[in-house]
Amino acid sequence: MLAIRLQRMGKKNRPSYRVVLSEKKRDLYGNHNEILGNYDPVANPKTVNLKADRIKYWMGQGAQPSATVHNLLVSQGIIEGKKVKAWAPKKKSSSAEATADVPKKTEEKTEEAPQAVKPEQPKAEAKPAPEEKKDEPPAEDKKPEQAPKAE
Repeated sequence: MLAIRLQRMGKKNRPSYRVVLSEKKRDLYGNHNEILGNYDPVANPKTVNLKADRIKYWMGQGAQPSATVHNLLVSQGIIEGKKVKAWAPKKKSSSAEATADVPKKTEEKTEEAPQAVKPEQPKAEAKPAPEEKKDEPPAEDKKPEQAPKAE
């Protein structure tokens, strides 16, 4: 599949780009089929020289422009349409995603646990009175013991 994309040229901290036609899977800095123009974003104003007739021809043959080239062609009036989002915002780091996944897994486990407890709850409801009596006196005793240990 043919792609129309930018090939970086120029010096360090002084980029300029060629608009080239090449195979999508081919190395960007390797051979290309045709040079369709150039783009200098550093110049004031930005310089864009494109071969509109050749670009239209290759797009008619099935070449797909990259998102950045598509936006460049729309701004130059070579093709009609809306600009597309050429970049995606950075995702959270993989370690942040891993920590975000862990609570989800524990939530799933806690949801499964109440299902297993449901059969046990009717047994507990059958004996609520004796348990309440046993829970109240030890709870009062435990509170004073825990407070001095904390100090």
